Amino acid sequence: MSKRCQVTGKVPVRGNSYAIRGIAKKKKGIGLKVTGIKKRRFLPNLKKKRLWLADENRFITLRVSTNALRTIDKRGLPAIVRNMRSKGKRV
Repeated sequence: MSKRCQVTGKVPVRGNSYAIRGIAKKKKGIGLKVTGIKKRRFLPNLKKKRLWLADENRFITLRVSTNALRTIDKRGLPAIVRNMRSKGKRV
């Protein structure tokens, strides 16, 4: 299963992880030096949630980010489902 939020479309993004040595200049050191750079992924915070859809009198299961759960609370589940179906997603 892909790591994609069904509501917001959030996906993993790439970035770097830095290994740093030294003492900061503001702490009277000679400054911080980057001694190594590794590639890493920032993964979305996905949860599998079972939500009650009152319009259809049934539960639906969505794989959503925690940010999407806040969006559902704000806009309401029926509006989110309508928007997803208009984009051609199966709910």
